[in-house]
Amino acid sequence: MKIAGPSLASIDRESDLYRKLRDAHVRVAKKDATTWGSKAAIEAAIRLNWVDLPESSQTLLPQIAQIVSTFSQHSRVVLCGMGGSSLGPEVIALTYKKDIFIFDSTDPNYAQHAIGNNLSKTVVVVSSKSGSTIETASQRALFQSQFELAGLKPTDHMVFVTDPGSPLDIEVRASGFTVLNADPNVGGRFSVLSAFGLLPSALVGAPIDQLLNDASQEKASFLAHDQTLIDVAYLMVTQAQQYIAFTDDGSAVPGLSDWIEQLIAESTGKDAIGRLPIAVENTSVARVGGAFSIAYGGTSADLIVEGSLGAHFIFWEWATALLGAALKIDPFNQPNVTEAKEQTASCLSEWKNQAPTLTSDCTDRDVEIFGDGQSLKDALATFIEDVRDGGYIAIMAYLDRRDDVKIKELRAILAEKSGRPTSFGWAPRFLHSTGQFHKGGQKNGSFLQITGETSIDYEIPGRPFSLHTLLFAQAIGDNRAIATRKYPLLRLHLQKRSAGIDEILAAAQSL
Repeated sequence: MKIAGPSLASIDRESDLYRKLRDAHVRVAKKDATTWGSKAAIEAAIRLNWVDLPESSQTLLPQIAQIVSTFSQHSRVVLCGMGGSSLGPEVIALTYKKDIFIFDSTDPNYAQHAIGNNLSKTVVVVSSKSGSTIETASQRALFQSQFELAGLKPTDHMVFVTDPGSPLDIEVRASGFTVLNADPNVGGRFSVLSAFGLLPSALVGAPIDQLLNDASQEKASFLAHDQTLIDVAYLMVTQAQQYIAFTDDGSAVPGLSDWIEQLIAESTGKDAIGRLPIAVENTSVARVGGAFSIAYGGTSADLIVEGSLGAHFIFWEWATALLGAALKIDPFNQPNVTEAKEQTASCLSEWKNQAPTLTSDCTDRDVEIFGDGQSLKDALATFIEDVRDGGYIAIMAYLDRRDDVKIKELRAILAEKSGRPTSFGWAPRFLHSTGQFHKGGQKNGSFLQITGETSIDYEIPGRPFSLHTLLFAQAIGDNRAIATRKYPLLRLHLQKRSAGIDEILAAAQSL
């Protein structure tokens, strides 16, 4: 990896912090579970095999090649997975210009795109460590029933990636499905170089052997000469009080910022001392609110980090582990992700598995407003005014990230109008990413939820609720989790999605 940028001048390589980071680096290489303190050691002891993946995953290549051959008659690949199970394959596909549909949502409109109109040529990869993740379990049940309704054998169109001996592993093997086991001692957000990242990437024709080789070479490089790696970790500790803005604009690794966002946010967003990564459009908007900016090319960011995709993967995983050591937090747990799951289950139980109709505080044309304000513009203005000193805005869109993609423009608009770092997350996938930081990081967030009516719905086989009800339960459950913390919170509900999005953008632009 090569680094550049004006921030390098601020590095003190004789400081105590630099020495501590170097010591942590040596300990990570040895897979020392006590690197993050005795409290984190139990979890770390069963999560450190990501260190070996550039080499150990080489043994998976023959089995992956056989699976690719088995499903070679299929021309369309859909990946059902959340968080680390899907963000890695997505950036791999984008970088190598391969086509894969990432099904990481419970939005029925988005599910319709995932199912598509050519199931006979579709292979579905279901990725889950245990199979218990509610989104992935629901997606799997939906696809299995869709194949059956189309007169197709699910075993001819579905392949599973899971931990050996997991409930999912035992069940699907007994049913005759193809299964690839992953290393159980690797956490989800560190799993891109494991079976979770490699199999779906191989199915679309990405050069996974090159990824592993590049990662292995990079690892050997920073084990022999650690300055570049320690420099980056040092800067993330010292130059970013809370916010790090990442942009892959103009780089050779499109989508990498979304993957890094999940890696750092879920690893460090706890004990109220983390770093909030924000994926931004370009470096010209990156420094809003004093964020430290990082790019993978160009010359205008505070720090430029350049390398191959495989090198980036192992480099940022290692740097994140060092960041956790410097901040004295456990980078391998995610306690507030579990909280979101519990809140969802509570809503489903309370509603008896049927989404209720909630009464808004007021309605402005196609948008229902749940919060302060007598109009859409007034609500947004009040919301911005309530952002705490030094705080940030998080936009959480429970929508279709294909048809409703225009709503992403709101991130830059609100950042400009508020002068505060502003993140954007598609829901529910952000619950497995920045959602951990929202509840466990610094207590200065302001939260804008955007939900919407759906034009279609799907019953989930084996479940007493539909996708629409599940999505709504996830939204309201997270809303309740945020509300209990007394953070500024506004929910905008689109009665008509396209028109409502235009109205929100116009109101925000007019502030």
